[in-house]
Amino acid sequence: MNHSLNKIQTIKLASIPTPLDEAERLADKIGLSQLFIKRDDLTGLAGGGNKARKLEYDFAEIINGGYDVVITAGGIQSNHARMTAAAARKLGLDIKLVLGGPDFEIAKGNLLLDVMFNAEIRYLVDDDANASLENEMEKWAKELLSEGRKPFVIPIGGSTGLGALGYVKAIEELSVQLENNKVQIIVGVGSCGTLAGTILGARIFMPNARVIGISVSRTVDAIKKRTKELINESAALLDYNIENEISIECYDDYYTEYGILTKAGEQAIRDCANLEGILLDPIYTGKVMAGLIGLVNRKTIDKNIPVIFIHTGGMPIIFSFESELGSKINCTKIFPE
Repeated sequence: MNHSLNKIQTIKLASIPTPLDEAERLADKIGLSQLFIKRDDLTGLAGGGNKARKLEYDFAEIINGGYDVVITAGGIQSNHARMTAAAARKLGLDIKLVLGGPDFEIAKGNLLLDVMFNAEIRYLVDDDANASLENEMEKWAKELLSEGRKPFVIPIGGSTGLGALGYVKAIEELSVQLENNKVQIIVGVGSCGTLAGTILGARIFMPNARVIGISVSRTVDAIKKRTKELINESAALLDYNIENEISIECYDDYYTEYGILTKAGEQAIRDCANLEGILLDPIYTGKVMAGLIGLVNRKTIDKNIPVIFIHTGGMPIIFSFESELGSKINCTKIFPE
């Protein structure tokens, strides 16, 4: 295999390798012969999640380049923002976050953790469009430069060709954990970096694997365009020659507006919690699991071939959905006489 993955510098932020857990009870309910959950919710940084793998590459560049302040952006419950803030503090750097979404009074979920990491936040009320967030990041970076600072801007979701190498490495890790690489890998898609790295990693390390992306925020056409760009960027960094066209399989049937809990997503969250003791979140992984279930029901996924569900984290988000998820409480109140 002609690639130079191990030559690219990283800085340790994630607790890896993460476990690969078999989910027999959930598999039985879904109708799969085998279901495994790749526990990237257990990467350790600030509550865990997939972004830790990408940030190991980004922060190596930041430290080596002598930057003193990091800027990134996302929605109000951005896992990426939370983990970037933690990584910056761990490495002694200043952190600025541009966030957007509905107005709020109290910080909950990931936003609460952003506050705990003492991130300076600029909040775009009722506006979490990528273009708006990116424009505000650029504006802030220029201000910091004029003050004599050296800012480093990480794009939304940490999705760059460099960051996507975190998931090329993750698939190498997965290939060691599996006896047979003829599997179906299910991964959520937002800013496309995890999908890009997973597809390229499968091409290099698990050529018999089928990678299926399930969108939480974008249309299939937008996903394919951006994912191809990132795959090409990552391959160039690895000096890896993509000999044949890489096909991208993804579905955008399982989300509504970004940040909104879907009925199917809520059921998937409850099933995973009740059957496996594993927590999914309403914005990302709950929708992805709902997508997996839907694709099994549609016979798009082969029930006889093992499925790997990449759990990308997001547990803190649950604590911003108390009214939706906490309404079905099985509790008998007993008052003292």
